[in-house]
Amino acid sequence: MIPLFEQYPLLREKLAYVPLGEFPTPVQKLEQLGAELGVSQLYIKRDDLSGKVYGGNKPRKLEFILGNALRSKAKEVMTFGGAGSNHALATAIYARQVGLKSISMLMPQPNARYVRRNLLMSHYCGAELHLCGAGLESVRNMPLVYAATTYQLLRHRLKKGHLPHFISPGGSSPLGVIGFVNAAFELRRQVTSGEIPEPEYIYVACGTMGTAAGLTLGLRAANLGGRVVSVGVCSKKIVNTSAMIKLISKTNCLLHSLDASFPKFEFSETDIDIRHDYFDKRYALFTDEGMEAVSLMRECEGIKLDGTYTGKALAALKHDAKSGSLRGKAVLLWNTLNSKDFSDAISDLDYHDLPRCFHRYFEEEVQPLDRDY
Repeated sequence: MIPLFEQYPLLREKLAYVPLGEFPTPVQKLEQLGAELGVSQLYIKRDDLSGKVYGGNKPRKLEFILGNALRSKAKEVMTFGGAGSNHALATAIYARQVGLKSISMLMPQPNARYVRRNLLMSHYCGAELHLCGAGLESVRNMPLVYAATTYQLLRHRLKKGHLPHFISPGGSSPLGVIGFVNAAFELRRQVTSGEIPEPEYIYVACGTMGTAAGLTLGLRAANLGGRVVSVGVCSKKIVNTSAMIKLISKTNCLLHSLDASFPKFEFSETDIDIRHDYFDKRYALFTDEGMEAVSLMRECEGIKLDGTYTGKALAALKHDAKSGSLRGKAVLLWNTLNSKDFSDAISDLDYHDLPRCFHRYFEEEVQPLDRDY
């Protein structure tokens, strides 16, 4: 039984849930990196190993989201993200696993090698791929996305007689956030068993905020005192304190409505720590600090990070460590990246089989920092 259901059995009856991942994910002490940074109690939560086929932070969210889709008798799911969206790919993989078709509404982003891999793997999994909008943070993006989405909804309704089940970008709806409330209870088990000291700081990349919101609520509910340091990888209009508190509160209200024994908490701005200094001008644009952190983790520990999310989270941790503020503290980096290798599955695929609008990601150069590291 998952830790959240063990603590609140009524939630097991009320919440639709489908097991997808391999949990608990390990915690690992980063001996060499900790010595390099001067943090003697530095650990990593290996959510990169959260699934047999595809890991990262998405399987935790999708266990509740796809569970709900199956309960509602959905046949298709539709979700959103950048062209190389890890969330869209994870949705395609796990939707297929439970018998659902996946539709991905994808927006332009800076090119990178992982964009190519994710697009090919999404195609391999049978996802229906559409490129729409003008970029994730363009001021004219949402009307274009709404128009493209409305067109696809009408097309599917006319062709198949039903509408797809919506999944929020990043899986960061209250249902998806519950996956990381559960993750906090999983962490408590590992603290109690002595696998890791109770973390005083938990660093996590923050895009659609679901992972950070779930951990923030979950730590409070699990009576763990750690502070979540959310390292923004999107602009402030997407990642901000007000939106984070709203998402936490909606998730808290949902859990309390399903099981009145789940407490209702109050969260204020002082409970939220969002770092904006590691985001560059655009989503998915790699930074020198982030890529230096990616290289440092690889050299010290042999663990894979990435330039869009986890490298930026480690860059923030590295800065704080060098400032001396983490000396003597128990610190946890939550690895939200997938590290499972699916290269064999896509080795024989031809990008020309993708919709033509995606060909440019294979024909144009990747961004410079993706070539340099």
